[in-house]
Amino acid sequence: MQMNDYFLFLFIIIAFLWDIRVRKIPNWLTAGGVLFAFILHLVTNGIDGFLFSVFGLIVATVVCLILYGFKAIGAGDVKLFAAIGAFVGIQIVLYILMYSIVCGGIIGILLLIITRTKLYILYNKGIRFLNRKWNKQFAVIDKESKIISFPFMYAVLPGVILAYTFLFI
Repeated sequence: MQMNDYFLFLFIIIAFLWDIRVRKIPNWLTAGGVLFAFILHLVTNGIDGFLFSVFGLIVATVVCLILYGFKAIGAGDVKLFAAIGAFVGIQIVLYILMYSIVCGGIIGILLLIITRTKLYILYNKGIRFLNRKWNKQFAVIDKESKIISFPFMYAVLPGVILAYTFLFI
């Protein structure tokens, strides 16, 4: 693994913790990640590294804008993947996106099973316990709601881990 991979992991962990807490990825974080990735690649690999970073950002943004157009992901996720693309380039960001979509599908199916059975009662009790214990506001499941959503970051973190596991180990 290269230095940019370690910075990507740090960036992803910060974004994950922020998104869990607030359910929003701040612009300063994504813009700062892009700027840092550009500078890192420029310093370590010159203009070739900078272009590697720019093309990763462009491809990630275009692909994610298509998903955003279908309301599959939010605008913050588009910016997040733009920053990821700036860190890792075209090939790896596409793998991360693919694994994140698969993880998102699995999480969605699990949430569907939980909400359509009595398991949501057990889930809500566990979440309420965590809310009290950690003084946080994790979302409980509203049985009457027809829309099931979750922060895509819940799928991005395992997507990054899976992509790096299968690509580099």
